[in-house]
Amino acid sequence: MGILVDAKGKLCPIPVVLAKKEIDGGAAEFTVEADNATAVENLQRLADSQGYRTTVQSADGVFSIDFTKAPCEQAGPSGADARDAGPADRSWAVFVGRETVGEGDPELGGSLMKMFFYTLSQSDDLPEAVLFMNGGVKLPTLNDQVAGHLCELAGKGVDILVCGTCLNFYGIADKLQVGTVSNMYDIVERMKRAGKVVSL
Repeated sequence: MGILVDAKGKLCPIPVVLAKKEIDGGAAEFTVEADNATAVENLQRLADSQGYRTTVQSADGVFSIDFTKAPCEQAGPSGADARDAGPADRSWAVFVGRETVGEGDPELGGSLMKMFFYTLSQSDDLPEAVLFMNGGVKLPTLNDQVAGHLCELAGKGVDILVCGTCLNFYGIADKLQVGTVSNMYDIVERMKRAGKVVSL
């Protein structure tokens, strides 16, 4: 029997971290068992970024994700995943952990946040990614104006990553208007690889 990683009942980003340990250890083939669709999506993105193929089977609420190392000539992601897999470069990212800018009046802070994303969407110097966590996840879900600016950024190639654990905590996962549901591992990796991170 091959390597079996039991990630059932594990919260984000633990399934991804466990799979990454096998990849870092040089495993060419292994299987991860998980019990939620979000973990499956996160694991598939990890596989793509690391040059692995995946096949998924499900039975009785348990997903079995088989990882297989792709041949060298076929390995290597493209697009956003290619940027993930590469070394740190001169790009930058925006980290948003709240609904408002600053600690003062919340109404003013909300207006400033809208103005920030409008200004950013009109700029020629765009970030590699915008990363949303904690209360910040309410912006691409509940704030139509900010979501509109984010759609414009996404159309220009900016990756919008939104913490899935945070969406579930606030009960707004079904209200996401723009962006990709992500996890702590992916977000931390993007921050590490960015030349600089602007935090709001």
